[in-house]
Amino acid sequence: MKAIMLAAGLGSRLYGNDDVHPHKALLKFGGKSLIQRHVETLLALGVEGLTLVVGYRAEAIIGEIEAIGAGGFVRFIHNPDFRRGSNLSLWCAREVLAGESDVLFMDADVLYHPDLIARLIRSPHPTCFLLDRDFEAGDEPVKLCMRDGHPVEFRKVVGDIRCDFMGEWPGFLKVTPRSGGLVVAALQRMVDEGRLDEPYEEAVREVLLSAPPGTFGVEDITGIPWIEIDFRTDVERAERDVLPRIETR
Repeated sequence: MKAIMLAAGLGSRLYGNDDVHPHKALLKFGGKSLIQRHVETLLALGVEGLTLVVGYRAEAIIGEIEAIGAGGFVRFIHNPDFRRGSNLSLWCAREVLAGESDVLFMDADVLYHPDLIARLIRSPHPTCFLLDRDFEAGDEPVKLCMRDGHPVEFRKVVGDIRCDFMGEWPGFLKVTPRSGGLVVAALQRMVDEGRLDEPYEEAVREVLLSAPPGTFGVEDITGIPWIEIDFRTDVERAERDVLPRIETR
């Protein structure tokens, strides 16, 4: 299995309109940057290599990878249009996503216990989402809606849909070469149509809604500590609440 991680964005929700600030993936918790934590987890779980899509502060990200001695594990792809939608960053890694290996897709701005990734890698579902039932309602979380044991919707704003329950998606997905190829095709359509400011979740959603039931599996990771770092309050909560739970789990 290989991994793809998106680390190209500006982090504008965390830093505002200031164009000179640290990259979110370099934020340190417990003395380690997020990117170091990611790399250590992937290596411990036997992932073959990481393709890291960079853009904003790319030199700083590359420098951190070299500093932690992971240069041989990480391959870099540069997204020159990193100010546009995240779909472009994932599209930049399309050859890996639709390659010959299973792929673990990851967002870079998440602090989590390694059990979260282990659960996804070891899942019997070849193509698989993670889902956390314990989340705060609102338009910010990416939601996964479940009906009859299958995911039926995947979006921040899901509208009026019949489902048994919903949970938050932490930003990690396991795909086979076939399902990864379908996501790449959806991304290509978005690019061809000029939909360059949309999130990559729309491409994944398109594949999910058109796939037969059972194509996408789900692993419930409720109770495993994690947090996505989007706002300053997330940094505070990560240091105060989430990191202590990770260290004592």
